[in-house]
Amino acid sequence: MINFRQPTSFRFSLFTIILLTFFSLLLFLSAFSNFSLIHFPVGLNILPESSVRQPRLHFPILLSIEKETHVPLIKGSDHFLSPLNVSQEERMLWFKENQFRFKIIQDSPISKRFSLRARKFFGVGCELRFFMTWISPAKAFGHREFLSLESLFKAHDKACLLIVSQSMDSRHGKLILRPFREMDFRVLAVTPDLPFLFRNTPAETWFDDLKGGKIDPGEIPFAQNLSNLLRLSVLYKFGGIYLDTDVIVMKKFSNLRNSIGAQTMSLEPGQWSRLNNAMLIFDENHPLLLEFIGEFALTFNGNRWGHNGPYLVSRVASRVHDRPGFNFTVLPPMAFYPVDWIKIGGFFQRPKNPRFSKWVSAKLRQLQQETYAIHLWNRESRKLRIEKGSILGHIISKCCIFCKHVYAS
Repeated sequence: MINFRQPTSFRFSLFTIILLTFFSLLLFLSAFSNFSLIHFPVGLNILPESSVRQPRLHFPILLSIEKETHVPLIKGSDHFLSPLNVSQEERMLWFKENQFRFKIIQDSPISKRFSLRARKFFGVGCELRFFMTWISPAKAFGHREFLSLESLFKAHDKACLLIVSQSMDSRHGKLILRPFREMDFRVLAVTPDLPFLFRNTPAETWFDDLKGGKIDPGEIPFAQNLSNLLRLSVLYKFGGIYLDTDVIVMKKFSNLRNSIGAQTMSLEPGQWSRLNNAMLIFDENHPLLLEFIGEFALTFNGNRWGHNGPYLVSRVASRVHDRPGFNFTVLPPMAFYPVDWIKIGGFFQRPKNPRFSKWVSAKLRQLQQETYAIHLWNRESRKLRIEKGSILGHIISKCCIFCKHVYAS
């Protein structure tokens, strides 16, 4: 039997031809279709290839780059996501050149009317002023957010709620809020005027520097950090009560003033270890709010979750609590945060045995006595559904107005 062997030079030439053909095909697809090997975030100054040592790309990596590339914008939303794996300087430049995509930070004729519209809305007949912020698309305002509004007006039927939101200040937003207006509840979504809200506060310079590419927006969605600043600014300008949209109100806030809630307590009796900014009650021009805003501008870090929110209010409150002029009350966790985010799932579940039923009954009695509102920790619980017979099932059935989507939330 004869073994036929191809000459080495022939095998090498054939391999070379196949390899060249493959890469030619890739270049063709890259040039004439939507396929691309590598995407760079828009607006970045990418150095020429000659000045950067390029890593050697192996074939399997080329196939995986497309699906691992970070997408800077969520389609159809106003969430501004900075590019990942770039330097601080590149991210700052990227933000400067792409900020036009983030509508809420742009001046417009409707945003310029924010102050006038807000003051007119609060002009007459408001027992209490409530604020919420909504920077997501209006279509993302779902059943749980709707229940939050129901609970607010069930406890405060003479209150006024201003939703600071560009997306909800729209035809779609009006349709969402129409059921409340038809029942004469006072709720209005208004596009914010950020220069007005930040004027004469440390946030004014911070905002100018951010837009000028002098501040790193960080990798955390900018909407999250903007919401942290917006709530402080609207309360400083107008005074009132700020609530997150994942809060279920249980009773009137009428007797609360210049208050913030503790999320956790320390081992020492009566001493808190962390505050939270999901619910804030403060007078107009309160010095603690200005201190919060100053801390935000001075220590802003867009790469650390909570740094510009709960940790910020905790840092400042611990620093000024014994200074004259900073009169405020820290409420115990049972007031606003009766359950920690780690254990929030238990509030959604129906009792499955007598011991669980006994715990639910005891917890409901405690909540009715000691709790003003419950923070649902949406980041952890948004995929959970309220079950019949659960703690939240009992509470929301008494706090809702329309009561249509209690168990769809």
